[in-house]
Amino acid sequence: MKICVAQTRPFTGDVQTNIEQHHRLIGEAASLGADMIIFPELSLTGYEPTLAVGLATSPDDHRFDTLQQLSTTAGVVIGVGMPTINVAGICISMILFQPGNTRQIYSKKYLHADEEPFFVSGDNLSGLILHKTNAALAICYELSVPEHAEQAWKNGSSVYIASVAKTARGMDQASNRLSNVANTYSMTVLLSNCVGLCDGDLCAGRSAAWDNTGKLIGQLNDRDEGILIVDTGTHQVLTRKF
Repeated sequence: MKICVAQTRPFTGDVQTNIEQHHRLIGEAASLGADMIIFPELSLTGYEPTLAVGLATSPDDHRFDTLQQLSTTAGVVIGVGMPTINVAGICISMILFQPGNTRQIYSKKYLHADEEPFFVSGDNLSGLILHKTNAALAICYELSVPEHAEQAWKNGSSVYIASVAKTARGMDQASNRLSNVANTYSMTVLLSNCVGLCDGDLCAGRSAAWDNTGKLIGQLNDRDEGILIVDTGTHQVLTRKF
């Protein structure tokens, strides 16, 4: 299976412009044979906790119809970041579009303390099985919680994909942690980060992939939008910057 992580520069609070930006990267990834593309944390709004209550919506929002159509037409699974509403409050979520299927939602269960004034804990999906490959998802702080990766391994996942919005300091820590996850659980690990401003700070890019020994096998830079595609069978990597 070929899995792609995207690196985007979000337009703060502008969902429609970000959707159009996503279209471009999805099209490029699909043309290169990707079966799945995962975007950074809150990719459709930018990581802006103070704006989330005014931007939150549901997975069946009609603005997302074009993403569903693109998923079906291109035959690719698409995971985008969006604040969503549940009965308890606002969740940090990833909305998943699959060819010919209903939309699914993965919500961040483990929140950083800084997020608790703005968001509530949500429900994780146990994983996605595509082309006989079991892939686990994580949203940012979750990758730092040992129980999260351990549960993914117990669920039979051979791939672990983290969607984040991290600064340079955060990326240094995340990279070390994900290399360790890959080695400990013999999983292929990918990370999707953004560039540009998020919540008043600069995100560091450096979206990356590690093989199942923890070796870094590919990485984007810290300033450009782009995509990174990993063949989970061969660990060959293809990158493009925009």
